Amino acid sequence: MAVLKIFPDKDATLYSLFPNMNTGLDEIVEATETVFAYSDPNPQTSRFLIQFANEDLASAISLIPQSLFNSGSTTSTGSWNAKLQCFIATATGLAVTTSINCFPVAQTWDMGTGRYLDEPISTDGCSWIWAGYSGSTIWSAPVGATSSFTSSVPAGGGVWYTGSQYTSSVTFSYRTNKDINLDVTNTVKAWTTSSGTIPTNKLPNYGFLLKQNLEFVDNKNYQPELKYFSVDTNTIYPPALQISWNDFVFNTGSSTQTILNTLPATITLAQNPGTFYSESINRFRINARPEYPIQLWQTESVYLNNYYLPTASYYAIKDLETNEYIVDFDLTYTKLSADSTSSYFDMYMNFLQPERYYTILIQSTINGSTIVFNDQYYFKVING
Repeated sequence: MAVLKIFPDKDATLYSLFPNMNTGLDEIVEATETVFAYSDPNPQTSRFLIQFANEDLASAISLIPQSLFNSGSTTSTGSWNAKLQCFIATATGLAVTTSINCFPVAQTWDMGTGRYLDEPISTDGCSWIWAGYSGSTIWSAPVGATSSFTSSVPAGGGVWYTGSQYTSSVTFSYRTNKDINLDVTNTVKAWTTSSGTIPTNKLPNYGFLLKQNLEFVDNKNYQPELKYFSVDTNTIYPPALQISWNDFVFNTGSSTQTILNTLPATITLAQNPGTFYSESINRFRINARPEYPIQLWQTESVYLNNYYLPTASYYAIKDLETNEYIVDFDLTYTKLSADSTSSYFDMYMNFLQPERYYTILIQSTINGSTIVFNDQYYFKVING
């Protein structure tokens, strides 16, 4: 199965309270509701923009076979999908439920080089009022797009398309994980073609706008703040666009190897040199056998007999230091394939943060039991 990630080309937050302030290089992007005075609430909001470069998007999409791109559903259970991921830095003041909406941006914008509350504030990029530097181009909705603001703040806050096929949303309850993992497949498909080129007769790629569902709420008790790491973060949690597609093949050809159906089992990883450049694409092969193989009359050791893992077998990737899943087990997109040699899966290293160690987990259902194998399958990604 194939999973890869691309990282944003630019991002920024738009603040209604600071209508000319640019934050293009800030380490945080946020969707926040704020009331400053209980006697005169004057609610304020913030929204954030994220855009991925056309070149990166086209390169990723071109890896998906055209038949998969064009066929079937484009939802999370279809032949391929794209998910926008943002990782929470701070969450405060949340209601019982808080919702974030995501839309495709309808106007080009400049990132700028500002940070939150620079002194003096930076005005060389997008802000609440301006899509470019202050005094250049205001936010203006083209045909088919919209914007949203209140009479108590200047007009602005971005413009976006609202078609139901392009709108995504997530609702957080008070105790759930606040990371964003939104299915944006339809928007990405509208930006691209199966050959990886950027069409002129579909939506232009100006990125995504994320905002809270309820804004400008005149209520001192409603002030949810959701702050996420930006592309300029100094952590391992920048936003990402994860693209996955189903390339599962189980074709063993003329191989005489059988499918493993005995526990306990020994699983090892082949073709793992331990270090990869970011540009690498590696095929990891799985060596599998019973821990106590049946003794046979043959001219070589029974411990050398390799087995296929059952079709209900999957891989996952964890960051070795934080123990967090980078790619979780997925019944569609991380399924192990098989050819005449062994079970295997392919991995694109460019979506992993360089100069870090990772571990591979293998999950398989064998003889009615689901087992996760984690036998120090480590590797490191380095800068090329």
